[in-house]
Amino acid sequence: MENSLGFTYPVRIYALGGLGEVGKNMYCIESESDLIIIDAGVMFPEESIYGVNYVIPDYTHLKNMRNKIRALFITHGHEDHIGGIPYLLQNVFVPVIYAPKLAAALIRHKISENNIKDKVTIVEYDESTEVNIRDCFKVQFFHVTHSIPDSYGICVDTPQGRIVTTGDFKVDLTPVVQEISLNKIARLGEEGVDLFLSDSTNVEREGFTPSERTVISSINEIFSKTPGRLIISTFSSNVSRVQQIVEACVTYKRKLVILGRSMESTINIAREYGYIKIPDSTIVSAENIKNIKSNELCIICTGSQGEPLAALSRIASGGHAFLSIMPGDTVVFSSSPIPGNTASVNRIVNQLARIGANVLTNSILTNLHASGHPSKQELRLLLKLIHPKYFMPVHGEYRMLRMHAELAQELGIPKENTFVLENGNVLNLFNHVVTRGGEVVTDDIFLDGKDINGLSTAVIKDRELLSDEGVVGVMLTIDSRKNILLAKPKIVTTGFSTIDSRLQRILDRASLRLEEDLHALLKNKVTFGDIKNTIRNTIGKEIYQNTRRTPMVIPLIMNKVN
Repeated sequence: MENSLGFTYPVRIYALGGLGEVGKNMYCIESESDLIIIDAGVMFPEESIYGVNYVIPDYTHLKNMRNKIRALFITHGHEDHIGGIPYLLQNVFVPVIYAPKLAAALIRHKISENNIKDKVTIVEYDESTEVNIRDCFKVQFFHVTHSIPDSYGICVDTPQGRIVTTGDFKVDLTPVVQEISLNKIARLGEEGVDLFLSDSTNVEREGFTPSERTVISSINEIFSKTPGRLIISTFSSNVSRVQQIVEACVTYKRKLVILGRSMESTINIAREYGYIKIPDSTIVSAENIKNIKSNELCIICTGSQGEPLAALSRIASGGHAFLSIMPGDTVVFSSSPIPGNTASVNRIVNQLARIGANVLTNSILTNLHASGHPSKQELRLLLKLIHPKYFMPVHGEYRMLRMHAELAQELGIPKENTFVLENGNVLNLFNHVVTRGGEVVTDDIFLDGKDINGLSTAVIKDRELLSDEGVVGVMLTIDSRKNILLAKPKIVTTGFSTIDSRLQRILDRASLRLEEDLHALLKNKVTFGDIKNTIRNTIGKEIYQNTRRTPMVIPLIMNKVN
C-alpha cells in the first residue's frame, strides 16, 4: 500500500523526553530514510536523586539511527530544550542545528564550554525561513511568546501529512518580547494540520496566563519600598525578566551584582546580541559588594529552584565567598517552583528567613512571576485555530497530558484521535491518518558532572536503596588452606537510623549466627563465592527479621595462609 505521492513507509513521531515530565524535551520525526529532531533538553533532578546534576534522554535509539539523522531544530533557548546538546553531539553526529538567534548564541557558548572539538554547523532561522530536508521534510516556523526572546513553533510537512508543534508558548497580548503569530497559526490551520503537539504545562489553570507586563509594576514597587539590599533570584534564561530587573536598577539608581555562572554567561550573551541593555556603570563585581551602600545595591542570582550548588543556596547556607545575609536584606523569588522542586525551594526560603532575611515569593498578593506557559483558554484558542485531525499533548506530567487531551475532546476532537503517550511510544502518520505504532528504546540517563556516559536508572535505584536501607559491611579473616576462621566476623553498618544498644544486640546475634554457619560451611571444600553468598544470606536474613530492612551486604574476605 502507498499514499497518493507514492510513499509506502509511514512517518513515525515519538518523544525521547518531555512526556510524563517537565523537562528534557526531545521529539523525533522519522521517515524511511530521514530523521529530524526537535529540541534536545535536560531535566533537573528531584531532590531525592542523590549525586546527579542533570537528567538527559537515553540516546541509544539515535545511535542506532545515526545514518538517518539530518538536522536538529531548536524552538528556543531554555535549558530544558537546549541543555542536552553537548551530550547529544558527543554521542551522535548531527549535520546541522537550526536555531533562533539567541538560542544559537547560547548553543555556541555551550559547545565551547564543553570543549567539543568537532565542527558543528549552526544555522539561524526566523519566521520567514523555510528548510527542505532532502525530498522528505519541509520545515517552517512561527513566532510564539514565551519567557525568552526568539521562541518559535514549528510546522513540518511530510510525505504523509502535516505536523505542527507549538514549542513552549503563551498568548500574551501585551508582551515584552515579540508577539505570537496568530495569523500564521490560523493560516496553517486553514491549510490543514494532521497532528498537533502542544505545551501542557499550565493546563490545570483556567483562564489566561498573566502577561509578563503584570510583573513590572510589582518589581518597581519592591525597588521603591525596599530600604536595604535586594537579592533577586530567577531563571538565568528568563531574559525578559532579567531586562525588567536591569531597568529597575537604572531607574532606582541601584548597582547590580550578578552571581551564578549561568546567570553571568546568559546576561553577557544577551547583552552582546542586544536583548538586554544595561550601562556598564551599573554593573559591579561581587568583590565590591562590601563597598556599596545597602540601599544602592541589587544582586541578581541563580537558585530560584533551590538547586543545592546554585548561588542562592550557597548564600542561604553561609557558604558564598562574597555575600552573607544581613538583617534588613530582602530576597525575592521571581519564579514559581517547577514540579518536583517545591520542597527544595521551601527549604531555602526557611533557611533565608531563619537568618534574618525578608523573603518574598510569588503569590496572589505579590505578582513576582508570570509563567511563560499557556493556561486553558490559550490552549483552547490554539486548538481552535489549528483544528487538527489528531492531537498529542506534550511537555507535561502525565496528569497534565491527560487533562490536555480531555480539553481537546471537549472542543470536538474524537477521543480516539487524541494520544496520551509516554517517552518511546510511537505514532505512525500514513496518508493523513495517525495510529499507534510500537515503541523505541528510551530511558533516563543521570549525569554527574560532565561525564557523557551518565548513570542508568538501575544505578539510581541502587543509590535509592542504599539511602533507604543502608549498608552492612562484613569483614572476615580465614585460612583457605586449613578451611578455618582466624577471627570472629566483624560487622560495620552505615545508613541505619537505629544506632543504639538494640542495633548492637542485633549485630552481635547476626555475627554469632554467621560464625556458626561458616564453621559448618568450611567443613567441606568451598569457594570464595560460597563464603560470600553465606555471608549475604545469613546477615541479610538476621537483619531483616529484626529490623524489616534489606540493606546491601558487602563481604570483605582476607585470606591469611600460615
